[in-house]
Amino acid sequence: MAKTLIVGEIQKGGLREATLELVTLARKLGGEVASLVMGSGVGAVAEDLAKKGGGKVLLADDASLANYTSDSYARAVRKAIETEKPDLVLMSNTPIGWDLAGKVASQLDAGIATDVIRIEPDGADLVFVRRMFNAKFDARLRVSGSPRIATVQPGANEAYTGSDAGSVAKLDGVGGESRTKFVEIRVAPAGGHDLTKAEVIVSGGRGLQKPENFETVLKPLVDALGAQMGASRPVVDAGWLPHEYQVGSSGQIVTPKLYVAVGISGAIQHLVGMKGANHIIAINKDPDAPIFEVADTGIVGDLFEIVPALAAAVKNAKGG
Repeated sequence: MAKTLIVGEIQKGGLREATLELVTLARKLGGEVASLVMGSGVGAVAEDLAKKGGGKVLLADDASLANYTSDSYARAVRKAIETEKPDLVLMSNTPIGWDLAGKVASQLDAGIATDVIRIEPDGADLVFVRRMFNAKFDARLRVSGSPRIATVQPGANEAYTGSDAGSVAKLDGVGGESRTKFVEIRVAPAGGHDLTKAEVIVSGGRGLQKPENFETVLKPLVDALGAQMGASRPVVDAGWLPHEYQVGSSGQIVTPKLYVAVGISGAIQHLVGMKGANHIIAINKDPDAPIFEVADTGIVGDLFEIVPALAAAVKNAKGG
């Protein structure tokens, strides 16, 4: 691999962890690593990335980059590509990455692979791997052209923990007018179902078959454990539970002491949201379900038999 350019993201004034995951991936691929940090007054963030494996870090520091707009950020990325001439450009598969990667790819007429979990060298070529059909299959893609652009699923790689010293260079020519205007960031108000503070979470997936079963099958276990109820994205998309119940990269990121996944196959988006739990119990009839890859305890069987029995056992153990 000749050169990889990492497009960094800033979150709450510092490097987003997903950016350090891109560093891990880029270094696994080998070759030269360069990075891009965009914003206004973000020199310290660029220095931080340079110390954490980002290689040569291009600093695009301009008032027009203080807040994300697709026009201004795409201009900076194109300038970085023009300067470094990378063979591969990596972005995180986040809301900014989704928007930015497609825009840059269309402007450069470049090949793009999205929602990637792995990139595998194959001689002089690269194979991009992404999960499909609710993680039942892995698609293996080849992308033509140069540079190739990929968005990588957060959580698919470990964050880089090395301390390789890089350098920071100012990237000029990134300012200018934008056709889009930043208005505001709106944060959803904390509701009565804040899973981020829950010590025990019992989440249900499409394996529960219908919404009524969340009340009749899952809730007794939730109550027995003194837990809060969560859900996978397909459940929320189907309208069975509100979005505030969703665990995953597009829902809530949780770190409970105990996480029980019932009828959840384990798409990477869901795993990202709950893999930080201290102990994970998975109940699924499919022995090959990806959820078992992160589970500390796995139970293969019919959830409609297992969950009521487990709820009764917990209740009895508590003397209820």
